[in-house]
Amino acid sequence: MMSNTDKKVCPECNGEKVIQGTCECDSEWRGTKTGDEWNDCQCVPQMTCPLCKGIGFVESL
Repeated sequence: MMSNTDKKVCPECNGEKVIQGTCECDSEWRGTKTGDEWNDCQCVPQMTCPLCKGIGFVESL
């Protein structure tokens, strides 16, 4: 008998519960200057996965 509470690993975060922050770098941006160095990267912080609400699994329908 199949249970209706089957869970599968969340495809959005691969079961990690959070989505890791990513950095994109592009010399066109010239974002911020740290000391004498230009930082051409824009970073997104890690966030709780919105699809599984941070539990790492989603309910199978």
